[in-house]
Amino acid sequence: MAARAYWKGYLRLSLVTCPVELFPASSLAEQTHFHIINKKTGNRVREQMVDEETGKVVEKDEKGRGYEVSKGRYVEIDEDELQAVKLESTHTIEIDSFVPRSEIDNRYLDKPYYVAPSEKVGGEAFAVIRDAMKNKDRVALARVVLGHREHTIALEAFERGILGTTLRYDYEVRPEKNYFSSIPSPKFDKQMVQLAEHILDTKAAHFDAAKFKDRYETALKALVKRKAAGKKIEPAEPPAKPDNVVNLMEALKQSLSHGKRQPVSSTKRRTKKSKHSKASKHRRAA
Repeated sequence: MAARAYWKGYLRLSLVTCPVELFPASSLAEQTHFHIINKKTGNRVREQMVDEETGKVVEKDEKGRGYEVSKGRYVEIDEDELQAVKLESTHTIEIDSFVPRSEIDNRYLDKPYYVAPSEKVGGEAFAVIRDAMKNKDRVALARVVLGHREHTIALEAFERGILGTTLRYDYEVRPEKNYFSSIPSPKFDKQMVQLAEHILDTKAAHFDAAKFKDRYETALKALVKRKAAGKKIEPAEPPAKPDNVVNLMEALKQSLSHGKRQPVSSTKRRTKKSKHSKASKHRRAA
């Protein structure tokens, strides 16, 4: 069953327009979720909203949106009134500019979406915009309204479609100086950095998301299964505290020897190849 589009509208580049759909590129559906239950009865607990002043339960048809204009005073905004906020980006993703991907600070990246053409008639225009970005190695910056809020969205060619990533606004990103300004700048032997670089080389790899497994999620499911089977759950032993590093240089040297890969010597490779060749000749002779 195909996923339902989260947003439908148009993608526009100057005078070129095509109908598109946005689909969330990530999901939390596979995560283990807990419900609040009554420990006495084992029944699930349902939350209810109550009036802050009267303490009475507020029914569904009595709920509304209110903006606090002063302490304890709210102005009510109906759903129909929200439609009065008419922005072009409500129905159209209009590309404003193109920037190098390297210039987008990763702190601003928010949520990913797959952007695909919603009608065959717009497939050609969609492909032209996608391939132009790919050939120029550029990312488009545009605006789109999602959930009653306008977002800046970065669009980039991805496989046969386009990957759209909403971006956080500048005021949403905390300045790093608030956290890094007190970090000291100690003087140390450059050889230690070189040793650390060698350790990095021994652990060099290529990114593959499939290799990263959620071990906590796996352990959590196993715990739930054991508890459901009536087994007793014992608390885990606290992890041992790491030893204090007394000699950083020595620790780096030990780390390097511990993580160093043992390459197969050319003599061993020739021996393996020779044995394999002899075995092959023997089979052919047989």
